[in-house]
Amino acid sequence: MSTSAEKPISRFPVPALENIPEDIRTRILAVQEKSGFVPNVFLVLARRPDEFRAFFAYHDALMEKPGNLTKAEREMIVVATSNANQCQYCVIAHGAILRIRAKNPLIADQVAINYRKADISPRQKAMLDFALKIAFEAYAVNEADYTALAGHGFDQEDCWDIAAISAFFGMSNRLANATNMRPNDEFYMLGR
Repeated sequence: MSTSAEKPISRFPVPALENIPEDIRTRILAVQEKSGFVPNVFLVLARRPDEFRAFFAYHDALMEKPGNLTKAEREMIVVATSNANQCQYCVIAHGAILRIRAKNPLIADQVAINYRKADISPRQKAMLDFALKIAFEAYAVNEADYTALAGHGFDQEDCWDIAAISAFFGMSNRLANATNMRPNDEFYMLGR
């Protein structure tokens, strides 16, 4: 049986670490130090330094900020919308992060396959309903959607966060699929 480590991580050339600009290399090495490996997304995006910087600046602004959405809930949005977009990389990578942040080895698989049947709260289901509507029917979002979210305790900033995470990862999913980005083997067992 071959492992994904034996296969290319992208259909596009991936730069060698020593050829990556210093600021990006420093970030990649910090991630490697913390996680024990370099997630392939960092290497694939490093081929275009300006886009790498913009991508991760927006990623961090959405995913690492304080707010009413927990970090696990933010990852739920990524996993649910990435599954709907059939993005293997993001489901696997963010599924691992979700398992760790939720301290639950089952949650990522449940959310990825069918969040409506997952062991999550009604509030989280409402959040994911809205995220999926943003992903596929943003043109149809209306006041009733915001009223439903408010009924679950979400404020305007939370609604913006849900929409922005869904939209950002819609772009990320498409880029990961277009590049044939391969998930690292290490992600599969994290948080299990």
